[in-house]
Amino acid sequence: MTDQIDFNDRMLSLGLARVAEQAAIASADLIGRGDEKAADQAAVNAMREQLNRLDIAGVVVIGEGERDEAPMLYIGEEVGSGNGPGVDIALDPLEGTTLTAKDMPNALTVIAMGPRGSMLHAPDTYMDKLAIGPGFPEGIVTLDMPPATRVSALATEKGCHPRDITVCILERPRHVDMIEEVRATGASIRLITDGDVAGVMHCAEPDVTGIDMYMGQGGAPEGVLAAAALKCMGGQIQGRLLFRNDDEKGRAAKAGITDLDRIYARDEMVTQDVIFAATGVTSGSLLPGIRRAPNFIETQTLLMRSKTGSVRRMIYRNPR
Repeated sequence: MTDQIDFNDRMLSLGLARVAEQAAIASADLIGRGDEKAADQAAVNAMREQLNRLDIAGVVVIGEGERDEAPMLYIGEEVGSGNGPGVDIALDPLEGTTLTAKDMPNALTVIAMGPRGSMLHAPDTYMDKLAIGPGFPEGIVTLDMPPATRVSALATEKGCHPRDITVCILERPRHVDMIEEVRATGASIRLITDGDVAGVMHCAEPDVTGIDMYMGQGGAPEGVLAAAALKCMGGQIQGRLLFRNDDEKGRAAKAGITDLDRIYARDEMVTQDVIFAATGVTSGSLLPGIRRAPNFIETQTLLMRSKTGSVRRMIYRNPR
């Protein structure tokens, strides 16, 4: 019955912003304290509490992991009052737990919501990702291209030299060869230690962030979240699931995925209009972090709706 209720993204958007805000505020006292698990758990608890106050019949399709591995906000968990529209929810209560624990830039709380069945149920595996910003023809760069060819193709389309292109890559041993190949083109690289949802989002505002392209392997759930963000902000993302063993292939089968080599475009990972909210925990290129004062705590949230293309930056100050 709940699936027949319209998904009113306008009415739900402010509630979703509050979910992201409260998760960030819950983690505030753990910034720089060196305890990743405690910071993550605080954000999870707050996000779950706020979601259950919304009039939705929500199902977590991208969450903290499988049910047996995550006590809260696990994949398949039902949230909300149960009295509203059926919705899919993709979330990362604290994207950048290590960044938070070490007080490093670009930690965010992130959540996206769309109608039931609108988001790819990506298993908890790796995904090979490639993203660029808005305004380019579809397929100008692809996952089937070598990294150097991607850089050259984007530079040609932009009418610039590869040395004018900046690529964001997650700093991991598995990316050593990719990094060398990209640098050989003359392009520069911004390495990030964690937080590849933010890394992909940087591509949508290259004039602000200085990032033209994102590439590399990261979590598949984060790929769906990033696709939701780009559906609102504009830009392209491609993702191909990667499987290291039979257990991960079994997770894919459980999620209904049969073509293990498929390359997913943005609108195949997120098939309908969505709303997306992200709140800064630590300051970064996208959002300022939490500001704490003796009498108040202040957050800034990015709230977006793909239906209208609206992007709001909301400051929330709460007395302490």
